[in-house]
Amino acid sequence: MQRSFIMDERLGIAIPNLYQSWEDYEKDEQAYLLLQWEKIRGTIPDRIAEIERQINTLQDQLSVEDNFEVSCELNFKISSLASVINDLWLWYRLNQHVTSKIHG
Repeated sequence: MQRSFIMDERLGIAIPNLYQSWEDYEKDEQAYLLLQWEKIRGTIPDRIAEIERQINTLQDQLSVEDNFEVSCELNFKISSLASVINDLWLWYRLNQHVTSKIHG
């Protein structure tokens, strides 16, 4: 099987890298991919919690920061991390769609 998952450095997880449409995979390949994805998917809540801790630290720094430029940098970092969390939730929910598609 070709490389089915690739590491996304921004998200901190491996994401699917499918080389054909889902329906073109054999059932055993689909089952294998789903099993691998479930293992990866299970790490997403911990990854989100880790990023939330980083955001909290940055917010603490922001609350005492007097320098406008530094405040802008902190806000940018916070919004970037929040964007990662949003994308992680999208990947986390992806499994629900794929699983219902298989059983449907």
